Amino acid sequence: MKYLLQFEIFIASRHLIKWLPISFVIGILAGAVSAALLVSLEWATNWRQSHQWIIAFLPIGGFFSAWIYHCFGRNVEAGNNLLLEEIHNPKNIIPFRMAPLVLLGTDLTHLFGGSAGREGTALQMSASLADQLTKILHFKGVSRRILLMAGIGGGFASVFGTPLAGTVFGLEILAIGKIHYDALFPSLIAAIVGNQITLLFGLHHTAYRHAAIIPTMTIWMFISAIIAGAIFGIVARVFSQVTHKINYLFKAKISYPPFRTFIGGAMVAAIVGLSGTTKYIGLGIPTIVDAFQTQLPPWDFAAKLGMTALTLGAGFKGGEVTPLFFIGATLGNALSLFLSLPAPLLAGMGFVAVFAGAANTPLASILMGIELFGLESGVFIAIACVVSYLFSGHSGIYTAQRIALNKYSSANLESGLTVGTYKQTKNIPENE
Repeated sequence: MKYLLQFEIFIASRHLIKWLPISFVIGILAGAVSAALLVSLEWATNWRQSHQWIIAFLPIGGFFSAWIYHCFGRNVEAGNNLLLEEIHNPKNIIPFRMAPLVLLGTDLTHLFGGSAGREGTALQMSASLADQLTKILHFKGVSRRILLMAGIGGGFASVFGTPLAGTVFGLEILAIGKIHYDALFPSLIAAIVGNQITLLFGLHHTAYRHAAIIPTMTIWMFISAIIAGAIFGIVARVFSQVTHKINYLFKAKISYPPFRTFIGGAMVAAIVGLSGTTKYIGLGIPTIVDAFQTQLPPWDFAAKLGMTALTLGAGFKGGEVTPLFFIGATLGNALSLFLSLPAPLLAGMGFVAVFAGAANTPLASILMGIELFGLESGVFIAIACVVSYLFSGHSGIYTAQRIALNKYSSANLESGLTVGTYKQTKNIPENE
C-alpha cells in the first residue's frame, strides 16, 4: 500500500508538471483570440446599429463569406463538429486557417445582420491554435485529445467569463453520458487563464444578475421548476431540429454553397425589413438584459429561434449559444405569466436550461448559472437544466457529439453512435 501511494503521487506530480505550462499557454491563446473576437463583434454590432441600411446587403455578405470558405476552407467548414471528430478519431492537425476564417465569417455575419452567436467561433479559434502545439510537442492519441479539450474549455470560459462552466464544458461536450476526467486539470487551468487574459485586455462580460428575491422552495415551486425545465428542453429540441432541417433543405436544393447563404441572407434581410425591427438579429444582448428587468412580448423567443435557425441553417458562421441564451431568457420571461416563479428567476433558469438541452451539457450549464446569477438560485437552475436535458432527447446542436449512454437508462448504445446518426438507427424520420 505504501509503495502504491508513492507511485500514485509520482504519477499525479508528473501529470501536473506536464500539463501546467501547456495549459497555461493554451489559456493565453484562448484568452487572446476571445478578446479579439469580442472587440471585433462589438465594433460590428455598433456599426450595424448605426448604419442599418447595411442589412440590405446581408445576401452579398453571406455570399462572400461562403465563397471564402468554398475556396480556402473546405477542410475546416465543419467547425465545432470537426473539433469533436478529431477528438474522437484523431487524423490530422486542425489547420491554422480555421481561426482567421471563422473570425472573419462571424464578423461578416454580425456586421450585415445575421442572427448568430459567438461561442462556436471562440471554440474553433482556441482549439485550432491549441492544436498547433501538437506540431511542437509531437502529441498523439490521448495527449492530443486532452490538448483539444483544454482548448475548447479555454475558449468557452474566456468568451463568456465563466471559468468553471468552461472547464466542465470541455469535458462534457464530447459524449452524452460520459465525462473524460483525465482532461480535468488541463481544462481547468486553460479556462482560468483564458478568462483572466480576456479581463487583462480590459474587456468586461455582460452582467445578467437579476434582482429577484429567490422564493422559498415549496411543492408548487418545485413543480413549477420542473414544468419550466420540460418546456425549456422541448424548445431546445425544436431549435436543434429546425436548424438541422433548414440546413438539410438548403444543401438539398442549392448545390453551390455561396448561393445558399445568398438566398438565406435575402430571406433574413426581407424579414427584418418587413418586421421593422432589428431585435431578433445579432447577439441580442440588450433583449437578454431586458428579460431580467421587464415583461417582454411572449413571442420573442420564437422569433429569435426562427431567425437563428434560418441564419445558421443557410450556412452563416457564428455560434448557437448566445441565441440560445436569448431564447431561454425570453421564454422564461414569458412563462412567468403562467408559473408562480419570479420573471427574473425564470429568465435566468431559461438562459442556461435551453442551452443545457440543446448542447446536452447539464453540468456545465448549472455551473454557468451559478457563476452568472449566484448560488442562491442554484437549486432552481439545477432543476431546470437537468429536466431540460432529459426533455431535449438525443438531439443536439452538435451532430458529431457521441451518445455514450442513453439518457433514460444505463444501457450502452451502439459504439460510435452520434447525435447526427441516432435518428437513422432508430428509424426516426428527419422532421421529427
